[in-house]
Amino acid sequence: MNAAQLLVRCLESEGVEYVFGIPGEENLAIVDALLDSPIRFITTRHEQGAAFMADVYGRLTGRAGVCLSTLGPGATNLVTGVADANMDRAPLVAIAGQASTMRLHKESHQALNLINLFTPITKYAAQILEPETVNEIVRKAFKLAQIEKPGACFIDFPENIASAPVAAAPLRVQASSALRPTPSQVSNSARVIDEARFPIIMAGNGVIRGQGTQALVAFAERLNIPVATTFMAKGAIPASHPLSLGTVGLQAHDYVSCGFDRADVIICVGYDIVEYPPALWHRSADRKIVHIDQRPAEVDAHYIITAGALGDYAITLPAIAAEVTQAKPDRFAELREVIRQELATHRTDQGFPVKPQRIVADLREALDADDIVLCDVGAHKLWMARLYSAERPNTCIISNGFASMGIAVPGAVASALAMPGRKIVAVTGDGGFLMNSQEIETAVRLKLSLVILIWSDGSYGLIEWKQELQYQRSGNVRFANPDFVRYAESFGAQGRRIERAEDLLPTLRAALAAQTVTLIDCPVDYRENMRLTEQLGQMICPI
Repeated sequence: MNAAQLLVRCLESEGVEYVFGIPGEENLAIVDALLDSPIRFITTRHEQGAAFMADVYGRLTGRAGVCLSTLGPGATNLVTGVADANMDRAPLVAIAGQASTMRLHKESHQALNLINLFTPITKYAAQILEPETVNEIVRKAFKLAQIEKPGACFIDFPENIASAPVAAAPLRVQASSALRPTPSQVSNSARVIDEARFPIIMAGNGVIRGQGTQALVAFAERLNIPVATTFMAKGAIPASHPLSLGTVGLQAHDYVSCGFDRADVIICVGYDIVEYPPALWHRSADRKIVHIDQRPAEVDAHYIITAGALGDYAITLPAIAAEVTQAKPDRFAELREVIRQELATHRTDQGFPVKPQRIVADLREALDADDIVLCDVGAHKLWMARLYSAERPNTCIISNGFASMGIAVPGAVASALAMPGRKIVAVTGDGGFLMNSQEIETAVRLKLSLVILIWSDGSYGLIEWKQELQYQRSGNVRFANPDFVRYAESFGAQGRRIERAEDLLPTLRAALAAQTVTLIDCPVDYRENMRLTEQLGQMICPI
């Protein structure tokens, strides 16, 4: 066999189901080898879409998603999605064809030093220079992509090496053993929690990645400590759970922030600093922090830990809970009730354009607990993060590490492939939608069933919100949109337009029941953005 065929056999050994990408001259040996493989090649309409699909597939499954491009402009198109996976801690392996090694030493058509390009945005980047190294490089890329903290790895594959003969076999995949905290880590953490009068838990995406959500809920219940989740950890504790304080992550001082202001001990479980900077929730830098994770804490002046325990959450959390002498009195009941009442505001409002609160409420009503929402980046992301009640882990996917616009539509394609049988909704603004809307064709061609819900306002709404806050005026954020209904229909999808608030829920239900791709154009009333800012600015903390 040749080196490209060996690479595909290595992908099979790693359990790869799909490769997302676009064929090109310099990756044709890989594309040809895939024709004889059970791995399914998903031809996308843009390499960025392919990278986002691999990104979301990796986040949902815990196994590295794979994307493929050719050299030069094909590879540079992967960059945003690869960087997103790396900073969102989603396992991904990107592979790019490359020019022959016979012309890499000089200026040459479409040839770039891709290792230099991808090194800053990946955990590992390697060029295959000998056919015999394919199995080692592939195994290392998948291993590093999938271990904590997971992220992106990149393989550069020159075309002459890909076609060279080789006699080798894939390396055996070895599972890592569960990490255990030391006894002193457990006892020190338990002691700090035991001494706390107002402890609070902040759960991050790490606890979902580490399959520790059941242990987290049991830990919170055993000690009677309330839990707030970051955007990317929504569902780590069910939103309906009595100890849930909702989501943290707004730069504004939200109601849940009152809990952090009052807390004397903050227990961070799977928290990632890239998602929600400590200076936003620990301004005073004087509270005790307990760091429970699988990796050591990042260095930050506002995140100096008092105690910490590193290991598998299913081992660490019960061990700490067992050494805490008694459950805590409920000091956050009033705050939880205020948050519950505030989040219910405008859920049945009849105004048009539709208020964000009504859109989120109707979407929640239309979906089952295990269905999946992919949230793009923009003003709608803040409303979804704040208001959408996730009952299960990985049912509300939000990019909040790299936070790149354009992820929702390709992410929905990957979700439909990775989680067949679940209903899938891409929630996006009209700005982010048009950044990767071409992947509607991919979804239709694959005969997938998914819904694209566009919050339409003809503006980069989040930036307009920020401009109004900072400069009391806005500019250069307005644009015109195509007829989204006819645009969807031109791809062979269904298109629907909301013209009354009361039409949204039945339209959502009909779209979710349809076995096809349905786009819903929903005008949104973003006057609520500044109203929320004003409301939070006047807020009086209830505890």
